[in-house]
Amino acid sequence: MNCLIIDDNKIARTTLKQLASQVKDLTVIGECSDAMEAWNFIREQPVDLLLLDIEMQGMSGLELTRNLGNKRPVIVFTTSKKEYAAEAFELNVADYIVKPVTPARFIQAIDKVRDILDSGKEDVTFSEDEFIFIRDSNIVRRLGLDDILFAEAMGDYVKLHTRGKFYAIHTTLKAVEERLPSGKFLRVHRSYIVAVSKIETIQDGALIINGKPLPVADAYRSALNKRMNIL
Repeated sequence: MNCLIIDDNKIARTTLKQLASQVKDLTVIGECSDAMEAWNFIREQPVDLLLLDIEMQGMSGLELTRNLGNKRPVIVFTTSKKEYAAEAFELNVADYIVKPVTPARFIQAIDKVRDILDSGKEDVTFSEDEFIFIRDSNIVRRLGLDDILFAEAMGDYVKLHTRGKFYAIHTTLKAVEERLPSGKFLRVHRSYIVAVSKIETIQDGALIINGKPLPVADAYRSALNKRMNIL
């Protein structure tokens, strides 16, 4: 696989090139000092992976990602700031590395990129022990997917319920549904998405998770029954 390094700091670009040179199946085909230069580069030749800084003069790495749309390379953000993590993962990037980039962390990110390219998918594939980032007040918090019981729409917010507490985030249930892996979560109502593995019982038009009854809308009942293998 080939990659393009985009960073306005020459030392950072050199560090990434040195790390990339130690990965046998990774080839650096170019480097850019700003996002506009990278945008032109990507239009002219195919790129598998972008190692992309966020804070740059002119167009930021986040803006470049949005402008590339769906037909974009796999992206790994490399940045000195932690506070962009939630926004970055909403863009379905493969990984988010906070500088300084260590060899172990670099290899971990490249392994993830390799899995994505091998599967032919552009979004991140989640496993049992993985997570999403959410903005909880002024804190970006890592929340394990296996900890989520259900998501509940509440006006302009969505409450992500775990066994111990809930987290209210300013977003829509549709946006949450797009971020959660469909193999683990299922929409059962216009206001609820549930973790299928956490369902305890289903009775009288409702399901029980952690002792709490949640409504099941008629429009979603057949999909629920199929997922649960209910005869």
